Amino acid sequence: MTGCTRRLLLMAALGIALAWPASAEEASYDPWPGLVQDIFSNRPMNDGNDVIAIEMPYRAEDAAIVPVTLRSKLSPADSRRIRSITLVIDRNPAPMAAKFELGADANITEISTRVRVNNYTDVHAVAELSDGQLYVSKTYVKASGGCSAPAGKNAEEAQNRLGQMRYRQFAREEAPASRIREAQIMIGHPNNSGLQMDQVTQLYIPAFFVNQLKLTQDDSPVLSMEGGISISEDPNLRFTYVSNGAKRFRAEAKDTDGHVFRNEWDVEKPGT
Repeated sequence: MTGCTRRLLLMAALGIALAWPASAEEASYDPWPGLVQDIFSNRPMNDGNDVIAIEMPYRAEDAAIVPVTLRSKLSPADSRRIRSITLVIDRNPAPMAAKFELGADANITEISTRVRVNNYTDVHAVAELSDGQLYVSKTYVKASGGCSAPAGKNAEEAQNRLGQMRYRQFAREEAPASRIREAQIMIGHPNNSGLQMDQVTQLYIPAFFVNQLKLTQDDSPVLSMEGGISISEDPNLRFTYVSNGAKRFRAEAKDTDGHVFRNEWDVEKPGT
């Protein structure tokens, strides 16, 4: 992740226009084999169509906030569990968008977030299971310019919202006695990609984004994320998990400038 950030800053300094349409040669190039080597140390990839689903719109309405949902397809009878999911946007400047670590007892089956997509691209979801194997699924998205798109909020508004967190819960169709919960964490943060230009100074805005997030119920891990520049402004995670009876839900986030943001909520009264 550090090497990717350095590469981004260098490209920004040189003023490379990353969102320009690709040539026919570039369009035919498949970066995935190289990414398997760089991100996963060339570990074998198994067909993940029966393990992990990745859902994104085929043509994005806004390349800076493209919705993505990762869903487990393991049957209840399967003794394996998903340990982690790595989201890779193949043609983004920093392809590894996020890596999610799933709590051993949280039984997470679905994660949704919003990402930036910089070019027409394959997007891969790689699940590591408790058997130590990697399983991959992919989809294709038509979008461009998401990493260099201007921020939705001005600098002052973004600064005022920096680190503010909200936690929400949603009703589930299961019986009230079910321990399955659906929740959402939202963090106020510009998540600057390093490829956006200040419209006044015409200079590139330095990369500045949430790179770590940890969620727990009391002290039991639920979900953690290692994030990159592809996660959209104001990071937003929606997910399912199984309650262990904890009364408090806790979040801790860190960004690339060393800020640490913490909050906790009463599970029965999530609020803001």
